[in-house]
Formats: sequence, C-alpha cells, structure tokens
Amino acid sequence: MSHLITKVTGFENLGDHTLRVRFDDGTAQVINFLPVLAGELFAPLRDKKLFAQVRLDTECHTLVWPNGADFDPATLHDWPKYAAALEAQAKNWQLASA
Repeated sequence: MSHLITKVTGFENLGDHTLRVRFDDGTAQVINFLPVLAGELFAPLRDKKLFAQVRLDTECHTLVWPNGADFDPATLHDWPKYAAALEAQAKNWQLASA
C-alpha cells in the first residue's frame, strides 16, 4: 500500500474564503473553506482579514495561517473526498460551542 505524499506549491485567493490551491503533481483544487471554519482553531478564519493572511509554508508544503491553523496537504489535494466529513465535523464543533 502506498501513501501519496502531496505538496502544495501555490495558491490564489479567489475571495469569500475560497482559494485555488496548486499541487506538485500539476493539479489544483478550488476550495471554499467557509463551511469548515468552526471550532477553536478554524472559527477565527471566518474573519476575512485573518483568512487573507494565508501563506504557503515551504517546509511543510501546505497552507498556514497566523493563528496556527493549517490543513494536511493530502486533504487539500483530495478535498472533494473529505469535504462532507469536514463540514459535518465543523457543525458538531458549532453545536458544542453553542
């Protein structure tokens, strides 16, 4: 069994919490992060100014934010496969904090 090692090589901010994320295999994903921005670590990213401070960590090869939030590059690469589960988890976090 092999595990794909994925690296984020760049991104473009498309606005409204949406990024086009590029990967080392030449593919890209357009990701609307807003539905998964909940919980102690990710909820602060609902602030557009904080979300816009995203940067590429060249050591970890993924997207990071100043508050320490990040996503596994393999999850970003295969976002359509994980999006529903991440959104469900975010809803659970919202309910827990209410």
